[in-house]
Amino acid sequence: MSQAMMNMWISFFALALMFVSAGSAIFSREKLKGWVQKLVLVFSFVCLIVSGCIVFLIVLGGPTATM
Repeated sequence: MSQAMMNMWISFFALALMFVSAGSAIFSREKLKGWVQKLVLVFSFVCLIVSGCIVFLIVLGGPTATM
């Protein structure tokens, strides 16, 4: 698998983490209460930070060579 394809799949994983983060934050605010809500919000924040770091590293890596 080429480096460009690997970067694409990694960026898709980061995008999926962003959707998980948004969905869990909305679910937590709407449906949960107490310490469970806080736990799910922490999970959401961690997903957002990890996805942001992944996207930052992919963008910082710059363009890849073409075949």
